[in-house]
Amino acid sequence: MSHAIRKQFPSLSRQHNGHQLIYLDGPAGTQVPNSVIDAVSNYYKTSNANSHGHFITTKETDVVLDTVREKAASLLGASGSDTISLGANMTSLNFSLSRAIGRVLNAGDEVLITQLDHESNRQPWLSLREKGIIVREVKLKSNGALDYKDFENKLNENTRLVAMGYAANIFGTVNDVHLVRKMTYKVGAWLLIDAVHAAPHLTLDVNEIGCDFLLCSAYKFYGPHIGILYCKKGLLERLPTDNLRTAYQHAPYSIENGTPNHAALAGVSASIDFIASFGKGDSYREKLVSGMAFIQKREKALVQRLYKGLSKNPKIKIYGPPVKGMRAPTLAFTYSGKSASDVCRFLAEEGICAWDGHFYAIRATEVLGLLETGGVVRMGMAIYNTKEEIDRTIEVLKRID
Repeated sequence: MSHAIRKQFPSLSRQHNGHQLIYLDGPAGTQVPNSVIDAVSNYYKTSNANSHGHFITTKETDVVLDTVREKAASLLGASGSDTISLGANMTSLNFSLSRAIGRVLNAGDEVLITQLDHESNRQPWLSLREKGIIVREVKLKSNGALDYKDFENKLNENTRLVAMGYAANIFGTVNDVHLVRKMTYKVGAWLLIDAVHAAPHLTLDVNEIGCDFLLCSAYKFYGPHIGILYCKKGLLERLPTDNLRTAYQHAPYSIENGTPNHAALAGVSASIDFIASFGKGDSYREKLVSGMAFIQKREKALVQRLYKGLSKNPKIKIYGPPVKGMRAPTLAFTYSGKSASDVCRFLAEEGICAWDGHFYAIRATEVLGLLETGGVVRMGMAIYNTKEEIDRTIEVLKRID
């Protein structure tokens, strides 16, 4: 099965310094299968036109736009394509959303963010302070988990929005979004979830969670750089978004600005199909749920193998929750006597792709005292990784002098 999966990714055949490249950099963006590459290429070859015209290629572009919304809705468990907005990336969409939400809040209203989140789900809300909106942050504990007691204490009758991540891109922590949803119901606050690091690894169901907003990025699950925003039905119409007078003034279009990247959106459709290809079921949603379960099982076995191997190295300290519980297949660690940059530079010479730094989770890195020393080394699993790659990585790390 591993061979059949890997042969779909042309980049996996690349070598460096005589070594087959090992891609453990998936948390910053996965490799892309042939089906996605072909979808992007074929769009340019046959259907490259703007939307909403009368001729054949523009009608084909309309189909691309409609189809990607439908498939994204299925991926997220959303009620329909009219809840799915598209953008250049998650950050751009979240800034647009924060500006719109900021216009319906009043001075003294409160927004709650966390110390664990990626800056793309912190800075858009911190910027609302200039309007007199109070932005509080939930504390991060030393084990990489959020302090839910602090969460409860900081929620109050003035809280209008909670913005939190589903899974942490630095430590792999999976947050208890269901618990927080119960808390927000009590005070009548909206719940916004950053699912960028969750979407590649966990089955998402916005209706089951009950969230009001959810964002993710297709380039984290084998697709092009496109951001996806879910808004609960009827909610986007209540928000005064930035848009042109010529744009549609209703969901899901009212938060979308400019001409979208049609070719990339064709690739996003193909990337969701790629996930569904690993599943079984009568409906597309059933295939996606089953496919995600298959991916999660493979990734979990690999991250447990990596964790076990790294744990035996006395110079390595791993951060975040235990790998046996609910978590994303992402490990962050430091190496005694070496900076994260030194470690990744050494790995790079051996053909192993891994990241160093704070990964835009700069507040979490700062809170745990890791920022001033260069952050951590981060490795993440994807569907194309193998146990042989993990074993080689563990052995290479033993050779750092």
